[in-house]
Amino acid sequence: MRLPTAKRISTEKYIAGLSVFKKKLAKIKLSANESAFGPSPKVVKEYNKISKSLKFYPDSEGAFLRKKLAKKFKLDSSRIILGSGSDQIFEFICKAYLNKNDEVIVSNYSFIVYRIYSKMNGAKVVYAKENNFFASTKNILSKVTKKTKIVFLANPNNPTGTYIDKKNLKDLRKKLRSNILLVVDDAYFEYVKKKNYSSGLDLFSKSKNVIVTRTFSKIYGLAGLRVGWGYSSKKIIESLNQVKPPFNVNMPALHAASVAILDRNWLKKEIDHINNWRKIMFKKFKEMKISTNEGGANFLLINFDRIKINSTKAFKELAKFGILVRKMDIYGINNSLRVTIGKSNENKKVILKLKKILNV
Repeated sequence: MRLPTAKRISTEKYIAGLSVFKKKLAKIKLSANESAFGPSPKVVKEYNKISKSLKFYPDSEGAFLRKKLAKKFKLDSSRIILGSGSDQIFEFICKAYLNKNDEVIVSNYSFIVYRIYSKMNGAKVVYAKENNFFASTKNILSKVTKKTKIVFLANPNNPTGTYIDKKNLKDLRKKLRSNILLVVDDAYFEYVKKKNYSSGLDLFSKSKNVIVTRTFSKIYGLAGLRVGWGYSSKKIIESLNQVKPPFNVNMPALHAASVAILDRNWLKKEIDHINNWRKIMFKKFKEMKISTNEGGANFLLINFDRIKINSTKAFKELAKFGILVRKMDIYGINNSLRVTIGKSNENKKVILKLKKILNV
């Protein structure tokens, strides 16, 4: 029997951070940059409450969440689009704007989903070299051609944790042609408390050729519900709405997110915890001669070039203790692992077990 032929899509498959190793569930999962504390008790209460109304369709436009986001961040709700995670916003952008042979620029160590959706829509992905794991605006601009359509930039970046300061980020937007869409991914912005940093939304809320994306998966602890959002000019949002399916964000996600953004105390607790432990882990890794940078996110990228074991060995040994971290092979970063900052007891165990593995 002859079956329909699917179109060929030349792209790689996304490999998520592991939860299971050799058929055993991880005791400590630090492989996906998930929240240390998870959703706030207020969010859990709202989730349980809304579970009684699951027979109803959600609001297709998520109007009440968009209004709450607009009020919190002083934005125009008509310029907000919701997605099933910010990943879906990237999908909308690529569907709406990319044609065959268009070019998309990403840093060579950037979130892999950017290039997956770009290639799915027929575009060529162009890689701009980073400088010591820092995205370079100079190198990005050097890759611009007549075919360039989109520049994707996570700030702070995943998986490196580094960020571009506000001066260079503003300069990048200024030097890009007006018909190039700059996508600034603010997924980890809450964790950065540096004077030289500003979020994409703070810098570009009035820009016509920039879209800023944010997510509830990280600091708000709602990764399992899949809800994110984007903000841009009305013209760009109208284009994205043309490819957005109805009911793309489920009802529990909408309600949980609407409560999460109002719980400032829970947010502060998470931020303070991450920033404190990032400093501690950075110091401890350095003492073990594991190369790393402190970065500005809820994880650390660690490299094993200076020590006697490699990252593959370290990954397997940690897994034996029930600790799962993220391999960096898929990102092309050699001999390295990414470690999410977890709860205090989890972080202490990572440090203790690495010391044992390295015999230091």
